[in-house]
Amino acid sequence: MPFVIAIDGPAASGKGTIARALASRLRLHHLDTGLLYRATAVKGGDPVTAARTLGPEDLERPDLRSAEAGQAASRIAAIPEVRAALVEFQRRFALQPPGAVLDGRDIGTVICPDAALKLYVVASDEVRAARRAAELGADAAAILSELRERDRRDSERAVAPLRPAEDALVLDTSDLSIEEAVAQAIAAAERARAGA
Repeated sequence: MPFVIAIDGPAASGKGTIARALASRLRLHHLDTGLLYRATAVKGGDPVTAARTLGPEDLERPDLRSAEAGQAASRIAAIPEVRAALVEFQRRFALQPPGAVLDGRDIGTVICPDAALKLYVVASDEVRAARRAAELGADAAAILSELRERDRRDSERAVAPLRPAEDALVLDTSDLSIEEAVAQAIAAAERARAGA
């Protein structure tokens, strides 16, 4: 059975950084599932058709990390048919030997509810806004407003809302360095792997 780690949490909490580090350290595949939604949104046209026809080249677009792509992804992620079209892709990815680290919004609750380890990564709104503003070279106050709107939309959607799985380990990165957050995640993964 592949070793699967599910990492969820709001934007700019540090989940992507932690996921990449875990995948590298544990030699597992990595999928930033948000890229699937961003690529679907940026592809244009009917979102359901875009999700069903998503190809590897769509995940390589340079504009996927923009704030606009993130907002558009959050909007189309609320469409049940879009989610359904991308769920199977994610589940197949997770089952590749020797395993995978997937990060997103509903990995531990919907995509991989049987993951060996579920992390829910959080940080304060202000810390997340400062991180994203530094990453994008944008105004932190504007980013804070966008993050809060996105969190509200992601948490209130009818299908697969943003929330921690009941058995998720919550990791608050507000006051942690990247190295400290990664170290805590690696320790949790090693405990989970030893118990698996």
